[in-house]
Amino acid sequence: MSAITSVVLVHGAWHRPSCWSQVACRLLDSGIDVRVPDLPSAGPAAGQLGDLAADVAAVRAALAEVPGKAVVVAHSYGGLPVTEVAARTGKVAHLVYLCAFMLGPGESLLSAVGGQDPPWWITSADGRTVTPADPRHIFYNDCTDEVAAAAEAALLPQARAAFTQQLTAAAWQELPSTYAICERDNAIPVFAQEAMSQRAREVRRLDAGHSPFLSRPDDVVALVRDVFARASG
Repeated sequence: MSAITSVVLVHGAWHRPSCWSQVACRLLDSGIDVRVPDLPSAGPAAGQLGDLAADVAAVRAALAEVPGKAVVVAHSYGGLPVTEVAARTGKVAHLVYLCAFMLGPGESLLSAVGGQDPPWWITSADGRTVTPADPRHIFYNDCTDEVAAAAEAALLPQARAAFTQQLTAAAWQELPSTYAICERDNAIPVFAQEAMSQRAREVRRLDAGHSPFLSRPDDVVALVRDVFARASG
């Protein structure tokens, strides 16, 4: 069996890998190899955005570069590409769903939120991209004003297609998993997180909003280190 060497951090919709910076730096300082794939479904140019399949390919490529096996941490929408591909690579030891969509085959993000766009999704006139209304309240309600302003400024349009495409596999059916419920989340209601977390082998709770990697990085790092240590045996 390959040694567990790495943590792969997968960001959610509208975000960039840089949202993980505080968590990634702390993990690197503790000697853990960290990979942070860039999901192509978010970006500045609507005509160049990828879909869920492109995001799956990005996660697969990141895992292929891991020297051993990895603990994969998925945030929010990032749960979809991770769920689709993680079990097929042979490189994943444990999954962590950080207030993430933990869905099954035949489900999409849109179906998981009731089949209709939430009121805080703003769809472009051509229907190709979505942007969030009031991200300060939805994503960063427990962040400082300075942190929230910087995070909001970094958000990018998201390909709507990534929200409508269905999963064909569910890695959590084969791999051990932990679900971290964020109890102050304004993006994914706690009751929805609790429902999805029933699919996980372990459930943890964080006193945090939707972006604990910004508001509670030490708590996220502690969680990831604990999972990493236990998975390493």
